[in-house]
Amino acid sequence: MVEKINASDAMLKVMEAWGIDHIFGLPGGSFDSTMNALHNRQKTMRYIQVRHEEVGTLAAAGEAKVTGKIAAAFGSAGPGAVHLLNGLYDAKYDNVPMLALVGQVATNMMNTDYFQEMNENPMFADVAVYNRTVMTAAQMPAVVDQAIQQAYKHNGVAVVTIPTDLGWQAIDDNFEPTANLFQQGHYPLPRTTDITDALKLIKAAKHPIIYFGQGAKAAGQQIGALSEKLKMPMMSSALAKGIIADQNPAYMVSAGRVATKPGVDLAKTADLILFIGSNYEFGAYFFKPDAKFIQIDIDATKIGHRHHVDVGILADAKTALQALLDASQMVETPTDFYQAAMANKANWEDWKAGFTESDQVPMRVEPVFKAINEMANDDAIFNLDVGNVSIDGVRFLDMHPGQKMTLSAWYATMGCAVPAAIGTQTAFPDRQVWSISGDGGFTMVMQDIITQAKYQMPIINVVLSNDSFGFIEAEQDDKGQPHSGVAIQGADYGAVATALGAQGFTVHNLTELKTAFAAAKIAKGPVVIDVKIANERPLPVEQLVIDPETQDPQAVEAFIKKYHAQGLIPFRAILEQYEA
Repeated sequence: MVEKINASDAMLKVMEAWGIDHIFGLPGGSFDSTMNALHNRQKTMRYIQVRHEEVGTLAAAGEAKVTGKIAAAFGSAGPGAVHLLNGLYDAKYDNVPMLALVGQVATNMMNTDYFQEMNENPMFADVAVYNRTVMTAAQMPAVVDQAIQQAYKHNGVAVVTIPTDLGWQAIDDNFEPTANLFQQGHYPLPRTTDITDALKLIKAAKHPIIYFGQGAKAAGQQIGALSEKLKMPMMSSALAKGIIADQNPAYMVSAGRVATKPGVDLAKTADLILFIGSNYEFGAYFFKPDAKFIQIDIDATKIGHRHHVDVGILADAKTALQALLDASQMVETPTDFYQAAMANKANWEDWKAGFTESDQVPMRVEPVFKAINEMANDDAIFNLDVGNVSIDGVRFLDMHPGQKMTLSAWYATMGCAVPAAIGTQTAFPDRQVWSISGDGGFTMVMQDIITQAKYQMPIINVVLSNDSFGFIEAEQDDKGQPHSGVAIQGADYGAVATALGAQGFTVHNLTELKTAFAAAKIAKGPVVIDVKIANERPLPVEQLVIDPETQDPQAVEAFIKKYHAQGLIPFRAILEQYEA
């Protein structure tokens, strides 16, 4: 005789079979049957109570970004469901798998304009790769099993809406999840002709570079080896920071606005780009229009999606790069361009280092990131918020393989760092986890410092407070418009954090900074360090005015003075020095 089980309990068993052992959310009456199942299965499925459903989905998105595995969150009917959307879109845009369970009123109350009832499916139609409402109790485990399959298949969001009465109903406990049968990662091998054609283009190029994205996260060793073998400088998308150590002299980090000077310079100068595992959307603004492209991707629809491609290689990044390594000949002598690129990187590093001991008040950000780098463990996970903090994090975090970073990249939603830290700390309780936010992003989600305190998560939350939406303020400056709506009312976020149950510090100078970080190093629970920084725009590397030979000397003088850019050498001058 087949044993019986409540449908919600059966559903959780399916999630557990797929490796999901916790879920983020906020309870509501329409979700009571699943809350009961979470209580029943608390030994195998941990419930993490957040204080806003958006935080739950942003936490799950952050978790999925660092694990590569599906994460789960839920919301109740009506307002709870609506609150889920921001984090779901973050997962969608950054292509990570997520399961969202959504409460619904009981089936006999549906379509009657009942309290909190709404037609939820249309709301999730755009964000989800799978979006279904359970119709019978018996099908609940099967629907969730299929939802997880689709989330993995498409690296996207699966939404399952559950009328609350169905979860209470007893069904046969005989459903077999497909988790042990599901397979992915079987990609075509690169064609020999494509490898040969790619190497011919690389050999003929004067200024060849390697550009890689998150799709190359398993190929860091091959990227570094190919760069050294063929003497090709490297750069990446901002999200791919950490695949190659920042200290590698041939790695220039990224181009764009969330970028470094050597990255922007390299992109503008390259005449050939080996483009690996990325879908970088701003290439038209930063790559030379006539540069040749070799693109490696596992998705045929991505090859040629953003720009002309001379050779397309449909294959896994690691496999394709190994084929290039095996088929190529060592370039014994570093090329003039390779040396010039490394000299440009060295100049940039020297310029940055000049500010790490600055005693300016309000503070510069470089001493803050120096303190973070010195305290960061080898397996630290950094969660960056959106805005100027993204620029600063990409420039000043000194990362290496073994460490990880999350960022809301394509969707760019403010307030992502604190929730992502909750998600990554839950997934990796034994690793050091940081959230780094501006005051704009932090104040959108700071109530969930309570969540960190409740579960005694030893997260180090750094808030860079400048009393401004600085990223938008800079955009208004670029458009020549008056500042409008960008000033933020300041507060003592260290005191706020203390009131919420964390250990809080408010920092105004170097001495206070060192005291706060010393305390954070030995803290057992969450810490919030509110650093009062100057409202100064990060150096706009995407629009540098530092070359008096090719730009207006008066404009150069004004730019250098405003951005403290003394000592930065135009890449043009370095290229000429090396006759590259």
